[in-house]
Amino acid sequence: MKKLLLPLILLLIAFQQGNSQEGIPVYFDYLSDNYYLVYPSMAGIGGGGKVRLTARKQWFDVQEAPALQTLNGHFRVGEKSGVGAILFNDSNGYHSQTGFKGTYAHHLNLGGDFRTLNQLSFGLSAGAIISSLDETEFRSVNPDPIVTGVKNTTSYFNVDLGASYSYLEFYAHAAILNILGSGRDLYTAAEFDNLRRYLLSAGYVFGRGVTRLEPSVLFQMTDFTKEKTIDFNAKVYHDLNPTTTIWGGLSYRRSFDGAQFQQNGTFGEQRLQLFTPIVGVNINRFMFSYNYSYQSGDIRFDNGGFHQITLGYDFGEQRSQRFDCYCPAANY
Repeated sequence: MKKLLLPLILLLIAFQQGNSQEGIPVYFDYLSDNYYLVYPSMAGIGGGGKVRLTARKQWFDVQEAPALQTLNGHFRVGEKSGVGAILFNDSNGYHSQTGFKGTYAHHLNLGGDFRTLNQLSFGLSAGAIISSLDETEFRSVNPDPIVTGVKNTTSYFNVDLGASYSYLEFYAHAAILNILGSGRDLYTAAEFDNLRRYLLSAGYVFGRGVTRLEPSVLFQMTDFTKEKTIDFNAKVYHDLNPTTTIWGGLSYRRSFDGAQFQQNGTFGEQRLQLFTPIVGVNINRFMFSYNYSYQSGDIRFDNGGFHQITLGYDFGEQRSQRFDCYCPAANY
């Protein structure tokens, strides 16, 4: 039975980590007005700039549990350009990775009035990642020649490409991450070099009053393994006053791929399912959000959830220069 459960547990962990050693994992921080972390074409999407700091921690009661921290900022340069930068640190047990990305985006205004958001955007990110495997604590009665007993470190370079279209309250994004396919090489055995990931998303903000609804969807696929997941999201915004907005929502992630398992003499198949409520508040130029992901199913690594907070600050743009739409990602 343990042999049958092991592949399922490994599959679920791999999905939950979002292939954490392939750059920044795609979790749910994009829902906290942080689409630039996923799509390079969102750098400088509006007339000002944004800074976002995120921290994610999984399984508080599990030692060496996965943790992720990111810091990114992006802003408009001139009428048609945007630039941005991302720093991140991702740790998972004895593995860790630290990386940097720099981004340039080009924005084409397809409308006449500068207040009307009708924009096609393209973005390119290039960066370097340092991956480490700490074997200093590995101990064995019979020495294994593969285990070095030291901290092994390697680095690699990769490129992301993205495109976005925004029209008033509607938006759509696409991206190819890790285009070059290059990856880490920490082991003596050969590792695969195809780390490409494909992303597609779209959404719309309904309503122009003090309360608004924003449904959206995000699809992602990993090229090498053909793993596919889809997020169904819904957020509600409510204006308390001209400078304060509270909002909340729910995301449901489901994988297209499953794994078979045997339990109590019966066979079954389980697919990854994550439920993620998210809440947040915008006060003047400051933003705070929190989300909690719960994994459902009979077979789970741990009963605990996955916590993430995001802190943000918007700068540069004056309210009189905002787009004439309820478009949180583009207006600052």
